Amino acid sequence: MTLKTQLNDAMKAAMKARDDLRLSAVRMVRAAIKNREIETRAELDDQAVTDVISTMAKQRRESIRMYREGNRLELAEKEELELSVLLEFLPTQLSTEEIDTLVSQVILDIEASGAKDMGRVMKAVTPLTAGKADGKVVSNAVRRLLA
Repeated sequence: MTLKTQLNDAMKAAMKARDDLRLSAVRMVRAAIKNREIETRAELDDQAVTDVISTMAKQRRESIRMYREGNRLELAEKEELELSVLLEFLPTQLSTEEIDTLVSQVILDIEASGAKDMGRVMKAVTPLTAGKADGKVVSNAVRRLLA
């Protein structure tokens, strides 16, 4: 079952359950996917849909941080609920330990020695963590393990 099919089924289920927040979040994702398809003039495959959802999740995380700093807790809670809906459609997120293990293995494989090799390590790690981990977390792990 493709991600687009899963999104359609989730939208129907949210309509039947009268779950407005979930319905709104799923519709937002479907709209973003449709916009990307219009931009690229091609139908998106599951990897491209995952990229769209990952981008939206990253935007939600940033919004949550900003709302908390601005003491707007009710808006932060709404964004957190939307984020939880988005995460349902992404692959299982890697834990910090799993990211560290993966990065350590890549560092050994490409024989990276210091901070100057960060670009090479990130280039090798990014495809392995696409959709499974936030790029900022991966970057911090690479920086920490190369130091």
